Amino acid sequence: MTNESSNSDKTPSFENTWGSSASSGYCSDEDSGSEFEQYFTARTSFFPKTRKPPVAVNVKKDEQTEVGKQELTVAEIQQKVKEYNAQINSNLFMNVNKDASYTGFVKVQFKLARPVSVPTPKKGGHDAGGRRASGVKRRTSFYLPKDASKHLHISSRTSAREVIEALLKKFTVVDNPGKFALFERSERHDQVYVRKVSDDERPLRLRLNAGPNEKVLSFLLKENETGDVNWHAFSFPELKNFLRILQREEEEHVKQIVQRYALARTKMQEALAGSTPG
Repeated sequence: MTNESSNSDKTPSFENTWGSSASSGYCSDEDSGSEFEQYFTARTSFFPKTRKPPVAVNVKKDEQTEVGKQELTVAEIQQKVKEYNAQINSNLFMNVNKDASYTGFVKVQFKLARPVSVPTPKKGGHDAGGRRASGVKRRTSFYLPKDASKHLHISSRTSAREVIEALLKKFTVVDNPGKFALFERSERHDQVYVRKVSDDERPLRLRLNAGPNEKVLSFLLKENETGDVNWHAFSFPELKNFLRILQREEEEHVKQIVQRYALARTKMQEALAGSTPG
């Protein structure tokens, strides 16, 4: 990818670093008239039954965050950019502009546990059953490949929220951007530190101050977890679909319990029939 700093202050550009094989886990059709959506999945449940605790991960807000927020002079920026470019072995250089801003690349890894939704391409105005597609809004939900990543060409003025929105727009993801958050990951003293990047922080400034080493700093796109599920971030069809999934899981769980007790009753009856009164 060539480095184009003339228009990068406004629109981030992207470099594809994953394959074309997307893990097709969910497919759904959304009817804008009836607000009905149905998911088809081979997985046992949309919601994980157990949440595995993070391994060797510490959430810490330290001096690195404050350094990334510091304003640098033009001379300091030029010196840091020169030192940064001397450390990389690719063409993903940083460039300083006349207005003291600078442009460069940041790599974002996707660490999503849930599927994302994209519009389903129309084919001849008819659906699979030959019906007219007018009035029907379709979309497909699928799991992104594990450890997928993207290189973004951005400006030092590009905020973390703009990075998220640009990523979703690039891949026509129709999910609410509020569902996602940008995180920074670093490895120090044989420990991994993960910190949520605030919406107004500038990822390229963090990248410049940390240098190109991804062990020192890397960026992750994850679900915006706050402990509780933010149900307001989901659309009405998604909420209805969650209720249908929960109802099916409840019915299946009740069925298993009934079968278990029926089997226990049968065994006890057989034991009673085969025994003689003492």
